[in-house]
Amino acid sequence: MKILLIEDDESVIALLLDVLTTQHYTVDVATDGQIGLELAVTWDYELILLDLLIPKLDGIHLCCKLRTQGFQKPILLLTAKGSSADVVKGLDAGADDYVTKPFALVELLARVRALLRRRTTSLAPPVLVWEKLRMNVASVEVTYAEKPLSLTPKEYGLLGLFLRNPQRAFSRSDILDRLWSIDASPSEGTVTNLIKDLRQKLKAAGMTADLLETVYGLGYRLKPPPKQDCEQDASDSTALPASAVALLTPKKIASVNKVLERYQQTFAARVSVLEQLEASLRQQNVSPALCQEAAHEAHKLAGTLGSFGYGKGSELAGAIEQLLQPNTLEPSVIPSLSALIAALKQTLTRPPTPLLVEPVESELVEPNATRLVLVIDDAAIVSQAWQAGVAWGFQVEVVALQTAQQRLNDVAPDAILLSLSTETVDQTLTLLQTIKAQMPIVPVLVMTEHDRLIDRVIVSRFGVRRFLPTSIGVPQIFEALAQMLSSAPTADANIMLVDDDSIVLESLRSHLQPWGLHVTSLQDPGQFWDVLTATKPDLLVMDLEMPTFSGIDLCRVVRQDLRWGNLPILVVTAHTDMASIQQVFAAGADDFIGKPVVGPELVTRVISRIERSRLQHELETMKRRLGT
Repeated sequence: MKILLIEDDESVIALLLDVLTTQHYTVDVATDGQIGLELAVTWDYELILLDLLIPKLDGIHLCCKLRTQGFQKPILLLTAKGSSADVVKGLDAGADDYVTKPFALVELLARVRALLRRRTTSLAPPVLVWEKLRMNVASVEVTYAEKPLSLTPKEYGLLGLFLRNPQRAFSRSDILDRLWSIDASPSEGTVTNLIKDLRQKLKAAGMTADLLETVYGLGYRLKPPPKQDCEQDASDSTALPASAVALLTPKKIASVNKVLERYQQTFAARVSVLEQLEASLRQQNVSPALCQEAAHEAHKLAGTLGSFGYGKGSELAGAIEQLLQPNTLEPSVIPSLSALIAALKQTLTRPPTPLLVEPVESELVEPNATRLVLVIDDAAIVSQAWQAGVAWGFQVEVVALQTAQQRLNDVAPDAILLSLSTETVDQTLTLLQTIKAQMPIVPVLVMTEHDRLIDRVIVSRFGVRRFLPTSIGVPQIFEALAQMLSSAPTADANIMLVDDDSIVLESLRSHLQPWGLHVTSLQDPGQFWDVLTATKPDLLVMDLEMPTFSGIDLCRVVRQDLRWGNLPILVVTAHTDMASIQQVFAAGADDFIGKPVVGPELVTRVISRIERSRLQHELETMKRRLGT
């Protein structure tokens, strides 16, 4: 798919080019609004990524012009101006969605995928299937007969083009327009060679049928799959290989870090402009041009640093930008400006915060697929684990502690069994910390020969889901694994959001959906009961202050009904004083979270509440079976 990026910041351009091309998108770049407008109306793009503050023609006016000229494709705004007024302006101008700078790469990719899915059809399958060939459009993997198929980005794009449009013929010129950026100048013979290479790779993988047919005078078209194979695959057309992985793998993160290295000097040069302004202020010789340039550089740093792992740097740069807003600067700002610049320079001397691997969405995992369990350095159960795991539906792989990190760079396990021994406790905890940073959604079970409180406390701080002594035996360990995976909150957990502010609803949704949670949003509290009874949520998140019916009113209504007596309720409120919180709990809420909502805190509270609720349900079911 072809994307147009309209952005004037070189570091952001380099970062997005690197990330988007690793996802096999073809990207054209425009560095000002006028060029962006010309490209958008000339070429066929599936999506536009549009910065708000760009030269010649700003994002708002460009968006308006595109919509008035009949441009119907999705537009995703990139903005460092995250106030509600700015967002409303962008959406009213015709944008479909927005991401605030500095943005998290995983969130940006998720929004890109969502807009592209919405443009085609909401029922588009996560896996495209032809005979035994499967393309996972989320994890960017292709398999034939369940074996991985290595394709170049152009071969992947060509295959996806035909699988998404099975009834359409594409000429060589059409293919060139969709797979190559405008600065490339391949000939139509390049397309012929690309099709030839793809056919050869498919044949080498064992495909006997020809995927593409030549339509003379028109180009190429996808052939219907062989009938018997089509019927055979119909029952599991959404199946995925067990190795479906997160989109930002450690290798891709390493690629992003290389972009960061290239632009470290650019960041330093922008800070240098701020230092020049500070020096001019001290000498009482500040030109309007230097002041404007410094404010512009601070704005760019605020919108960029966080995406490269310097969240604190973005905050400091934003504070500097606010400080430089007046047209005439007084000497009184020198102490504040100096302190902010010094803190910013100090922040940039430290390593960036590691980028997180994106959690894989639960609906992309086949329920009955064999799940990969990585056992790390527990020699006592190695010989038994391979045999016992198969009985539980697990594929078990055992690696040494010293080589575990290297293996984790190549595979995405469904669960990890980590042995904790006294001799290697420091090394094990370091690895555990890395695992939770890179793979936050992968459940980890720690095994140890010693059942000590201090060990339980230490690993619990890393978010370990289960702690078991190896003395209980291998079957019990795999039973605990099976229960842990089957009761994961991302397995068909439904969340209902209630807030009269559409922007808040979208923000909450964006935090929760990447974790595989199914989210229903409701903006009109008057429809609360109808939506509640129709969706049957596992957890309710709602605002405290709403028109017509408040969160307190709705909490009381829920608790009045026997069916919803145990439904977890999380209240979102800007009032965190003792009286307000007491009122929230008295009405029947289980928990609260203060505004502005912090994404990780929201996710943690939601997931922990669902886990506790399901555990309580399991215990009650067990008691009824035992007659106690």
